[in-house]
Amino acid sequence: MKTILLIATGGTIASRPTGSGLAPQLLAQDILQCVPSLASVCRIDALQLMNIDSTNMSPACWLRLAQCVQSHYDAYDGFVITHGTDTMAYTASALSYLIQGSGKPIVLTGSQKSIYEQDTDARRNLFDAFLAAQDDALSGVFVVFDGRVICGTRARKMRTKSMNAFSSIDYPDVALLREGRILHYIREKKPSARPVFYSRLNPRVFVLRLIPGMNPSILRLLVQEYGALVIESFGVGGLPCYEQEDFLSAVSVWSAAGKPLVITTQVPHEGSDLTVYEVGARAASNPGVLEAHTMTIESVVTKLMWILPQTRDLARIKRLFYTPVAHDLLCFERAVQEIDE
Repeated sequence: MKTILLIATGGTIASRPTGSGLAPQLLAQDILQCVPSLASVCRIDALQLMNIDSTNMSPACWLRLAQCVQSHYDAYDGFVITHGTDTMAYTASALSYLIQGSGKPIVLTGSQKSIYEQDTDARRNLFDAFLAAQDDALSGVFVVFDGRVICGTRARKMRTKSMNAFSSIDYPDVALLREGRILHYIREKKPSARPVFYSRLNPRVFVLRLIPGMNPSILRLLVQEYGALVIESFGVGGLPCYEQEDFLSAVSVWSAAGKPLVITTQVPHEGSDLTVYEVGARAASNPGVLEAHTMTIESVVTKLMWILPQTRDLARIKRLFYTPVAHDLLCFERAVQEIDE
């Protein structure tokens, strides 16, 4: 029987009502006692790393999680992290960069209702998470929710209240969990080497959602405070460039500062393609502009946070950004071309 470490961080799964709304109050052992059937799945140790609403999750918390996994990596066959749903996709992406090449499953789960409620989804999600964490065919970081095993860099919360809160964006579910069994869709060879752990993140990444008529001067203000900028553009991507030429010159300020500016899309599926329209091609012609392609916004943000402490060289930033990690970047051919340019 496998031995799995539960790392509890709080979230709805651990919440109780208070005078000002739900707040995390249950501890790891309280959660485990609600699902006694887990004793038939694996041996479990529990660790309460933090007890917060996931709205309060931060890069510093991600580093604590990665360090916790690293400290206990050799002693356990897998890991389950209970987490609030609101920022779970960000945490899954961040851990995918901080812990690369893990041969053991690192599974995040949570719930839309507290585990103490009668009609909660928490018990099933927790049971499924431990099933996944002890599965020999899984390795790396995953989100397990509503019977689905989702690659950590592809997960996104798509619904605020429904039990099927998470989707895998433009990538198949890795597996499904049904009646205590795992149905694998994708099987990958486990890494033979030890995982690589990283211990630094730079949180100075800003996400700007483009709206019609936006004043481009905001780009010049942001370059003074941030190390990287992500612009969520329209459709396949682009920036205003006809009557608003100043938008393109404002982008050049980022290049002159040696700081990356990434263009992604506000549309959830199918990614960006700056080659389609002139507004995209003219933006992409700036040497400091990078394109997200099929990466989720959660992966774009956390990947930049992971890259920035490693280098300030724009060419190396570009190479690291376009190097796929844990299925974050699916446009392989174009990515390779852009790395070589």
